[in-house]
Amino acid sequence: MIATTERRAGDQGGEPMDQDRARQLLDQERQRIRDELSHLGLAPSDELSHADLADEATDLYLEELDAGRLDDLREQLAAVERAEARLADGSYGRSVESGRPIPDERLEAVPTAERTVEEEAAWRERGG
Repeated sequence: MIATTERRAGDQGGEPMDQDRARQLLDQERQRIRDELSHLGLAPSDELSHADLADEATDLYLEELDAGRLDDLREQLAAVERAEARLADGSYGRSVESGRPIPDERLEAVPTAERTVEEEAAWRERGG
């Protein structure tokens, strides 16, 4: 447990996270996403006629899994771009819903966080 005196200003309603630290976190997140994207091999199988049904099913499953992962990574990249836009306009570290500060601990864990934990939970319950 972190003592109140050890918290940084951005954690309890003070100033948002330092912009240099935020930029560093977002750069790391962008690189992580790019690395994952480069490791996805989505090349279609051209010789399905030589494979048995089990291999076809496995290949199809893996292609669908990769396609789903690709969609997730594209959404994560879009979240990085939205966070960078908030950093540029000075609203990074504040909830897009309420404007309340997002604790630094949350931003360290999820640099693209757009809401406080409570707001995120409520947003997901609404189907967001």
